[in-house]
Amino acid sequence: MNAWIAAAAAAATMALAPAMAQAQETVEPGAYVNLGAAYASQGGIHLGAIQGKLGYRLNNWFGVEGEAAFGVDDDSVRVGATKAKVELKHQFAAYVVGFAPVATNTDLFARLGYGTTKIGASAAGVAASGSDESVNIGAGVQHHFDGKNGVRLEYLRSEYNDGGHSNTWGVSYSRRF
Repeated sequence: MNAWIAAAAAAATMALAPAMAQAQETVEPGAYVNLGAAYASQGGIHLGAIQGKLGYRLNNWFGVEGEAAFGVDDDSVRVGATKAKVELKHQFAAYVVGFAPVATNTDLFARLGYGTTKIGASAAGVAASGSDESVNIGAGVQHHFDGKNGVRLEYLRSEYNDGGHSNTWGVSYSRRF
């Protein structure tokens, strides 16, 4: 996977170089927040969540952010003859973020972080929950319509310590301060 990440980063850098050279906008350092919805998929389980991020952009190119998500759309799966309800209890993560300004108020971004996720399941009156940590890598695009308010679209891949993984797609309102 490390070779794939390096190849993808190199290809993205070469493809974006002309656009980045044209993007003359200087983004002021400062805080930002995102509030939105996410759809996560792991195997045959699909969960919906509300998601919030609090970040700080250090300069045009780098920032840090924290993320919290809470489940709002559960799923059910068959385990033998029993139907089990699966739900996201919560997810917390911290990231370093790389930004690539491609136009006025528009950035491509990539982020790398570490998080923890807690999932719950219940079937036939029996409930259980468990947590796992993950290394997360993602990318997306954001555009601020008036320099302050905007929209953010993103994809995130989480590689869990137990060997599993999940894919998450998100859309959120973005506010710069």
